[in-house]
This record gives sequence, C-alpha cells and structure tokens, in this order.
Amino acid sequence: MKKEFLFALVFLLQAVVIAQVKELKIEEERRGNRIMLYGLNETLSDVEATVEVEGSGFRQSKRKPRGILVPATSKVHLINLMVNKGETPQYKVKQTVSDSISRRVLRKEATPIRINPKVPIILYVTEKCQTCDTLVAQLERSVYKYEKTNLAENPETKKHVGNAMNRLDTISTPIFNIKGLLNTELLDYKDVEEKLINGN
Repeated sequence: MKKEFLFALVFLLQAVVIAQVKELKIEEERRGNRIMLYGLNETLSDVEATVEVEGSGFRQSKRKPRGILVPATSKVHLINLMVNKGETPQYKVKQTVSDSISRRVLRKEATPIRINPKVPIILYVTEKCQTCDTLVAQLERSVYKYEKTNLAENPETKKHVGNAMNRLDTISTPIFNIKGLLNTELLDYKDVEEKLINGN
C-alpha cells in the first residue's frame, strides 16, 4: 500500500512539474488613467495563463480570473488596471502558466513577436553573396531575432572576419557566426534552424 501511495505521489508531482512552464514576460502600456498589461510568450509552445494583480492605487475587474490562451511567440492583452485619481499605482502580478490548455480558455487577439534563439544568430553579408537577400527575407519571417552586418559598410568588422577566413572577397555565400564559429555552409533558413536545434 505504501509503495502504491509513493508511486502515485511521485507521478502527481511529475505531472505538476511538467504542466508548469516558464512564466510570461509582462509588458505594461499606459493610456491615460489605464494600465494595460500584456503577456509575452517567448517560447515555442502555446500556454494558458491566469493572472491576478495585487497592490494599491488602482481598480480592476472583480470577476474571477480565467485562463487566457497565449500562443507561442506572441503577445496577448491580459488585464486592465484603472489608476485612482491622484495616486501612484503599486502592483505585483501573480501568474500561473501551464502548457495544458483547457476547453474554456479565453482566446484573445495575439500579436506575433520575435524571440531570442538559444544562441545568437549573426549574419555577415558579403559583397558577392548571391543568396543573402533570399536568406534575409527568410530570417525576417522567422520567429527568431538575429543580427545582420553588411561587410561592405563595416570595414572594421570586414577586417575582423577577413582575418578569420581566407580570401573573403571571393566568398559568394552568407557567413554566419553561431556560437563564435564562422560558417559558410548555411544556405537557407532550414539549415540555420537545424544548426540551432542540433548544434552540429
């Protein structure tokens, strides 16, 4: 009986740990006497978030908080606070975030956001690059933030990259700096994504 109880307890604790995910980043926007709070989901998975706001100097809806769907890599409006006249609001946001989405979840308008990859993506565009425009367009449509440097416009960076690579002026492919290593073999976004996921 004790073994069965311990097994059930361990299973329950594991389920709770699995269901709890990274908290949302909270962003504040002020409009007159209103404070609008948004949740930013900087992960690749949809989540359900329930928020409660505690503090002083403001009013809020007295309705019981409901779970709100915050899709992967998106920003969603969570709650409004009405600032009391002549007061400075002080508040703390308490959030419960889960990757288990209930059927009763509120579905609000979501705005796509860009997120940081596990490791920074730095693209060096060479003067003779034949696929850079296409690749930049693909990166712009991706969920990841990246840095782009045109070597023709940045002599200091060009010199630094040129010291690390032989015959820089003859390279007609994009040059990526991922994990501090320069790479000329990533020719489209799928290659970049695979490199980020597998690290190979």
